[in-house]
Order: sequence, then C-alpha cells, then structure tokens
Amino acid sequence: MKIKDVIDHLESEVPLSFQEDYDNAGLITGDPEWEITGALLCLDLTEEVINEAVRKHCNLIIAHHPILFHGIKKLTPGKPQTIILTRAILTHTAIYAIHTNLDNILEGLNAYVMNTLAIDQYRILRPREESLLKLVAFCPLSQVEKVRNALFDAGAGHTGNYDQCSFNIEGTGTFRAYGKANPFVGEMNKLHHESEVRIEVIFQNHLRDKVITALIAHHPYEEVAYDLYPLSNTYTKAGAGLVGSLSRSMPEKEFLEQVKSALQCSCIRHTRLRNIPIRKVALCTGAGSFLIPDAIRAGADVFLTADLKYHDFFLSGDQMVLADIGHYESEKGVKEWLYAKLIEKFSTFAVLISEINTNPVNYF
Repeated sequence: MKIKDVIDHLESEVPLSFQEDYDNAGLITGDPEWEITGALLCLDLTEEVINEAVRKHCNLIIAHHPILFHGIKKLTPGKPQTIILTRAILTHTAIYAIHTNLDNILEGLNAYVMNTLAIDQYRILRPREESLLKLVAFCPLSQVEKVRNALFDAGAGHTGNYDQCSFNIEGTGTFRAYGKANPFVGEMNKLHHESEVRIEVIFQNHLRDKVITALIAHHPYEEVAYDLYPLSNTYTKAGAGLVGSLSRSMPEKEFLEQVKSALQCSCIRHTRLRNIPIRKVALCTGAGSFLIPDAIRAGADVFLTADLKYHDFFLSGDQMVLADIGHYESEKGVKEWLYAKLIEKFSTFAVLISEINTNPVNYF
C-alpha cells in the first residue's frame, strides 16, 4: 500500500477545500508514491515525535498542526523546524497535516469532544458559505437515467439528510453537426431538434472535477453542454464550531467538573458563573474566540474553547459562561479520531498513536 492510499481516504472524508485560507493542511513533505511502512499519529510534530516515528519504522506522520504554517524563508541550524524537516527528508519520512479542514467537518474533532462529553444532537455553529456549486446539464431523454445516476455516484445531489436530489425539465435542444463531427443523433449539415432534459444538481465544490468527469464520461454527446453556478447558500454539514444539548440540565460547577475530568484539564479559566443550569453547549476546539458572538446567538449556556485573551472574557457579558479548557486539552483527541478512521479502512499496516506528550504549557 502506498502513502497516497491513506491520503486519498483521509481527503475523501476530510476535504482539503474545507481548510481555512491561512492554513497549510495536506502533504507537507514526502512522496505519495512511497510504499507505506506505518503511520504515526500526533497533535504536534516535535523532534521527539519524528524520532519516535523513525524508531517505530513509521514513514508517515499525520499531525493535526502543520509543521510549516507561516511563511518560512530560511532553514538554518538550531531552529526546531530545520531539525524536524531535515530529519524527515533524510529518513524519507512523509509529513501530512489535517488541521482546520478536520475542525470544519460535522463529524470531525469537535464532534469527538462533544461525544466525549455526552453531548448529542449537535449542529455546526457557523456553517460555511460559498461551498456549493450547481451543475446544469442537458441530456437526450434516452440517456437521462444513466447520466443522472453517474452524477449521483460522483457525489452530486446531496442535500441535508437526502441524496439523489435533482430537478429536471424537458425541452428541445437544437444543433447542426458539420466538419469532422460524429453526432450521436441527427444528420451531418442539417439542423436537428432533440428532446432533452435539463438536469440540475447541487454538490460540494471539492467534488467539482469528479462530478464533471462523471458527466462527460457517461454523456453520449461529443460536446457536452453544461453550466456551473457558484451558490451563496450555507452548507450545514461543514463550518466552524458545534452547538448541542446535554441529555439533562446540569449545575454549572458539576458540568465544568465533568469537562475537567473527561478532557483531563489541569484547570479551566472561565467567566463568572450565572447560577443557571447548563443544557445547551457550544464548542470550538483550539482557538475559538472568533465564535463567541455565534455561541451567544445560538443561545448557548456555555461556550468551551481555548486560547482566550483577557479581553475576550468580557465579550460574553452575562449571556453565557465562557470557559477556556486549554488548546492541547481540547485537541489531543485528534489522535484517537484518526486512529479510528484509519483502522476502520486499513487493517494491514501499523497505525500507531504517538506516546509523546507535546503540550508546551505546564501548570505550577
């Protein structure tokens, strides 16, 4: 099995197009054509982690945080990035990052934490916009079923909890074949009228190439007529943060104790408790202060996130409890999430969880 087989599977579940503009998810070093010897899963890629990968004969490291995040102009001795990247290149170890694209899918890292806290019926807190395309294609009546099914198989036609969604209108198309044309219907050099169906389907923009390829491969015409329209609709299965409900209301202190225990937090920084039971919970793993207004609008009783600055704590007012659970603590479950996904698909090669604690924050 090759490294690209693992990457293709991950990206079919967690498309790179879902990452934020500032991010650097994907294959960072290495050749996707390399035969894979093992995969090591981690939150942060440190010198200790890459040494662990080499020691355990894993030539693929899958990390949540990209080792190359901001622009870098020099790789000079003594810098952590230089040490890690040099070691990776010399040992033929591929590095792959799965970062904000994993944060932005409905059943991603946020969902893992929600499930850990026994919070269900969750939904995206801030759905993505401009993530959808509409395809309009024109097909002869006799071939409609074949073409439409090919589009569905390529991933088009999914809306919420429904699939194979399309809109179809019958009409008449005209064309005249000339020169070196080899028309499916009609005669050379004569205007032809053909009963056709206008097929409309919606799909996620990362499926564009796959859907268009399926259309052209299964359409009978030499020249396939189709239009693509970008949509401003929100896509409710991808976006930032989650909001969901506990099965029962809980006193604030009891809930925070549960969070602290379940996520093994050394401490939780929070705003003043309001003496109102917790039922609706908003969550954003990692740095999520940008979602404070969204959590308030969603009616959350508490918003769990990390990396809050002093002035961020004022933003919730008295409308909800704002709690900083720690960056590492909120995201360390990424290793278990990845392990479950890879073992479910691949059972013939070693998938290992890094044993290194990479949390740079210590508490006295």
